[in-house]
Amino acid sequence: MEAKADYTQAFVLFGKVVAIYLVLSQGWKLIRGIRNHILSGWFQTDLKQYGRWAVVTGASDGIGKSYARELAKRGLDVVLISRTLEKLKNVASEIEQKYGRKTKIIQADFTRGSEMYESIENNLKGMEIGILVNNVGMILSKHPERFLNIPNINKAITDTINCNILSVLQMTRIVLPQMIERNKGLIINISSEAGNHPFPLLIVYSATKVFVDFFSRGLHIEYQSKGITVQCVMPLSVSTAMTSNIKTNIFVKSADDFAREALNTVGYTNRTSGCFSHSLQSYALDLIPKPVFSMTTVTDLFENLVNKQKKKEK
Repeated sequence: MEAKADYTQAFVLFGKVVAIYLVLSQGWKLIRGIRNHILSGWFQTDLKQYGRWAVVTGASDGIGKSYARELAKRGLDVVLISRTLEKLKNVASEIEQKYGRKTKIIQADFTRGSEMYESIENNLKGMEIGILVNNVGMILSKHPERFLNIPNINKAITDTINCNILSVLQMTRIVLPQMIERNKGLIINISSEAGNHPFPLLIVYSATKVFVDFFSRGLHIEYQSKGITVQCVMPLSVSTAMTSNIKTNIFVKSADDFAREALNTVGYTNRTSGCFSHSLQSYALDLIPKPVFSMTTVTDLFENLVNKQKKKEK
């Protein structure tokens, strides 16, 4: 009987320890959330401390365009890099007129691979670049598809790797050395919540965003002693052309609101969903058992929804 009582007490003690751990860990997450997404809005990091210029890739639309605006609003001159010259000119004109900051335009198609980075490097030579926003990215097809059903799959794979992965590596290679020389710099890499879990029907895009996340975390560890901060931003749904300009609501942010809130988190966290509502959604997704994401029934359900949407658009 005594042995049984000892076992019972041991289990009770173990249960209390687990309960205390869960309460403390969840409480700490709540505190961090308040700090990262509420206090950060009141006590913003002075981004001008990193240097005079910010470089933004994919700056002519969506999140990249909004980052460029917000950085200019906070006192930085901005280098705008993207594919469409006319759109770049419009963004540059808006920034110069509205915020009184200088701009520089570099036209580049990031799907072309390594051939264009020499030109970008020459254009950036001698500039005091304090912030790099690696934002440019693409999804392989208009609708989520099983891997072998991706239209023009060979080209789509190459373009996506060039745009989503190679751009991050090459732009970092170009900008990082002068940041190290000045012992200060900020690199913001835009990943996605799709990099947090395997997303069937979006597996190539999802895999590229895992790369961005891991590269960001490793790079920060390697160079934080040199004064370099690397932040990985992993948003959920933001209303942009890539997401068919879906209607904004409590869960879906406008690009401007997202960029503003995400920049507030600089100096508070190096890995973030970008805004409070997305952090809550990410937390909820983390509670879903991992095997659920691997279930064939979930993939089939998702595919049926996609097929219904395709029929509506015909």
